[in-house]
Amino acid sequence: MKIKFGAIVVAGSGKIGGHVASKNRAGAYLRTKTTPTNPNTPAQAQARSILGSLSTAWGLLTEDQRKTWNDAVASFATTDIFGDIKNPSGINLYVKLNANLEASGQAQLVVAPAKLEIPFFPLTSAVFTISTATLDFNTEAQNYNGEFVKMQATPAFSAGISNFKSKLRNIVYNEDISNSANNYIAYVMKFGEPVAGSKIAVSIAVILPTGQQGTAQTVIATVEG
Repeated sequence: MKIKFGAIVVAGSGKIGGHVASKNRAGAYLRTKTTPTNPNTPAQAQARSILGSLSTAWGLLTEDQRKTWNDAVASFATTDIFGDIKNPSGINLYVKLNANLEASGQAQLVVAPAKLEIPFFPLTSAVFTISTATLDFNTEAQNYNGEFVKMQATPAFSAGISNFKSKLRNIVYNEDISNSANNYIAYVMKFGEPVAGSKIAVSIAVILPTGQQGTAQTVIATVEG
């Protein structure tokens, strides 16, 4: 349970007893804690394997190599839900960046990289077309100059569904999302071919050779016949 104290408690996040504190656009709220199932899917097993191997690899670094990661944490600080600045630990930064690189098939890092500006190309829409076996992304830049792009998507859902982000799953990491046929194949291999008229959510995020991941952009696509 995370609590931020002022003259009185001004914010909270996390679990306490049988309840969970959080907030949304309407303000703070408290809900009953539920225990999700753990299906232990192949994707989950792979993610755990990557994290385990990277934790082991951290112990094999030299002292000088680990120092570069410990010294770099301030450059990779993030803002928590209360707006406070938080620095990762050296090992957390090492695992986070290298996990992104491992997943996208890029070279691992043993010394901390300099933080780079991540390019942002607005994603305006996506079109999934069964007859042409294509999944097209409409964005200002189809090629990302060597940066990898993580593509996520959801199974098909009906028009009345609005809460879909928890259903996003990794589909493919690619250097060229303009290849609409490859995008389509990657989707169908994951979820099968959706029915015309249904909707899917698709998301893209840039991953640099430093392991930094950009902001994911998500759009809804109607499946065309």
